Amino acid sequence: MTSEYLAVIVGMGVVTYVPRWFPLVFLTRRRLPLWLVEWLDFIPASILSALVVPYLITTGEPRHLDVLRPELFVAIPTFAFAVKTKSLAATVVVGMFLFWLAGMYLQ
Repeated sequence: MTSEYLAVIVGMGVVTYVPRWFPLVFLTRRRLPLWLVEWLDFIPASILSALVVPYLITTGEPRHLDVLRPELFVAIPTFAFAVKTKSLAATVVVGMFLFWLAGMYLQ
């Protein structure tokens, strides 16, 4: 292993570690305003939506809108089940079962 590889690995470690360490050290003993905490609570849902929704409603190359995809028909009742029960394990099982049913009957 050359020194260049070692420098790249160490640099990647620093670039990965510092953004996690900085807020932890400087914000641990500080009380954040309520509006900021409420705003930060929306970040995981926003990221998940940005990743999942394009897959559910678009298809092909180049991407085009297709709202009749089986994945969308499965996602809607699975989401409703998740909101009602708030159970991750049960939601995964229901989603897998509905996807299996959609594969059997919609294709």
